[in-house]
Amino acid sequence: GRGRLSPAAAAVAPFQCRNPVHRAHYELFTRALDDPLVGENGVVLVHPTCGPTQADDIPGTVRYKTYEVLKEETHNDRTRWEYLPYSMHMAGPREAIQHMLIRKNFGCTHFIIGRDMAGSKSSVTGEDYYGAYDAQDFAKEKGAELGVTPVPSLNLVYTEEEGYVTADEAKEKGLSEKKLSGTKFRQMLRGGEDIPEWFAFKSVVKVLRENV
Repeated sequence: GRGRLSPAAAAVAPFQCRNPVHRAHYELFTRALDDPLVGENGVVLVHPTCGPTQADDIPGTVRYKTYEVLKEETHNDRTRWEYLPYSMHMAGPREAIQHMLIRKNFGCTHFIIGRDMAGSKSSVTGEDYYGAYDAQDFAKEKGAELGVTPVPSLNLVYTEEEGYVTADEAKEKGLSEKKLSGTKFRQMLRGGEDIPEWFAFKSVVKVLRENV
């Protein structure tokens, strides 16, 4: 129940993911604690889905191991970890609403919602099927009706000069962005190459190397 998750009357903001948590994800949900919508006594519930996902995703049992080691490594009194036996349907804004309802049933008051949440590619063009902000906009539209406050996640990028900042700040200051795609990351894992620590936690990389 909510009383076990946080102090009385504090916000509980879940973070939904279906992949191992890397540095950018961690920055997203820890910075959500600074959002005025969450408030100073709020907590984040890291609440990954651990059911079967897409064919090229990391298996659920391995993802679970990565979450457990990261929970220990990043121990934070304002962060809780639980797991959801659910398979993503990649149904865009409607699935985002479903996730808000599921988390409300877990006692959550808020919901951290990312760009293109539960998005998928068009089978015709290969482009993103939903708009980048469709899910966030739909969540804002329906939030009051559902009794859940959507917390839009920041669009963060990693820069050589200042670490993780918002994409707007990076552009404004002319900072040098560093990127590593999921595909390239998996290739580096399989090839035994060093994974940069700005991208992934060492403990998570170790579990993935041993199990994938």
